[in-house]
Amino acid sequence: MTNHDNETVTVVHGFVPVIDLSTRDSTEGRAAIARAIGAACASSGFFTIVSHGVPQDLVDRMYTTTNAFFRSPDEEKDLVANRPGVSGFRRFGGATANSLDQKTPPDLCEAFSTHATGELSEQERERLGNYWASWKLANIWPSTPADFKDTWQEYLYVMTELSADLMRLFALALELDEDFFENRFDHHVSSLAANYYYPQLELPLPGQLRRGEHTDWGSLTVLYQEDDLGGLQVQHGMTNDWRDVPAIPGSFVVNIGDLMALWTGGRWVSTMHRVVNPERGNASSRVSIPFFYLPNHDAPTEPIEPTRPFAADAVTAGQWISTKMQKTFSTEL
Repeated sequence: MTNHDNETVTVVHGFVPVIDLSTRDSTEGRAAIARAIGAACASSGFFTIVSHGVPQDLVDRMYTTTNAFFRSPDEEKDLVANRPGVSGFRRFGGATANSLDQKTPPDLCEAFSTHATGELSEQERERLGNYWASWKLANIWPSTPADFKDTWQEYLYVMTELSADLMRLFALALELDEDFFENRFDHHVSSLAANYYYPQLELPLPGQLRRGEHTDWGSLTVLYQEDDLGGLQVQHGMTNDWRDVPAIPGSFVVNIGDLMALWTGGRWVSTMHRVVNPERGNASSRVSIPFFYLPNHDAPTEPIEPTRPFAADAVTAGQWISTKMQKTFSTEL
């Protein structure tokens, strides 16, 4: 562990640092944290946060109710099944590697997702872009467990608040005003999802993983790893060198997505990652719950520094994410 200017960073495998947020209420602490975040985003695009302020009781309730849902009978889950890539239950979680045009069999997981915009009126949601996108459709909620909707909405709110502060720290790391990104998120279309990695009782197909190799599409992702069963790996450089991301009790793994890489003109990296299969004979299951902090659908994609290279294939954030989403679920649409 090293300490410099109120900065506390523990290096994990030399690639994914652990950053302590306990000093983010002071000017000096925020500056030190921002420096650590900037260094991580320029190297691996991944870091782990501790002392983040999210109540452990809320995290525990989130995992308890979500596990209960996934372990309920199929006919109950099918009551909240919806079109692929949108709010509700999906028996197949798509093929994530397809978002990078890498054709693979479907990922080995079930999924449930909801969106920050899913409670808006139909008329409000129709104004969220003139293209297919999951945030344009209403949320759909299971009736059991009884506390599912309330718990998920509380968790979504807390994740939004945490992510908004991380974006302010991102701005500091980029030597911008703290509120630089706020007008890109004042009508954000963020998504809260759960992946259920069920026991693998059959041999996977060639190239089939629990979650295929991909980059995330938005600005940042916040993930709580439920246990030490593992599976999340990050690619080191452009080689076939994959590093495990260990589960640290009470922590969240944060990674930036494509939009942060685009906004910084490649100064920060959106890194490939995946969830690998358990060893043969290990019939364990696990749940992961990522929160994807997605900006306004009409937020620009060009670099914030005009001199940085511009490599986007879409004009707006919504178009970028919609294209990726359609590729991921292309076999289901």
